[in-house]
Amino acid sequence: MTRALLLVLALVFVPALAPSAAHAQITMGSPSWAQLSAQEKQVLAPLASDWDNLDTQRKNKWRGIAQRYPKMGADEQQRIQQQMRSWSQLSPAQRQAAREQYKSLKQLPPEKKDDVRQRWQEYQSLSPEQKRELAARQPATPGAAGAARKPQSPPMTQPVPGTAPTPAARQ
Repeated sequence: MTRALLLVLALVFVPALAPSAAHAQITMGSPSWAQLSAQEKQVLAPLASDWDNLDTQRKNKWRGIAQRYPKMGADEQQRIQQQMRSWSQLSPAQRQAAREQYKSLKQLPPEKKDDVRQRWQEYQSLSPEQKRELAARQPATPGAAGAARKPQSPPMTQPVPGTAPTPAARQ
């Protein structure tokens, strides 16, 4: 009887003294920069200064990218590196604005997403000079000083149904 009682007590109290599985997963899923592998550090180098401040979900996202990185083509690797460098240079407020912009774009109906995608591709095809001219023509948004602003897409020649015509379309 005494052995059975001791066994029951051990089964009840020993797990309570050990770290929980949830805690172990958080620790394992959210390593500090020092705990990353050499390969992960090399790929994720642009994020080094911010790494220890990232939440677990974002760390896991970036670690997944680092694991897939060797299998990516050179152009995709270059694009990923540029995105990390750009992201690391944003202020916390700019990052939040970018996240909110992403969420709002994600909620658009498919036809609006296609329109945004087309306009962005048109913008990307502009020369640097044309991009600067377009940026200079854009009115300043009140309260947006210092916030991240994605360059505006080029003027459209035809208005999109359900939207206001752009300045170029009104001419």
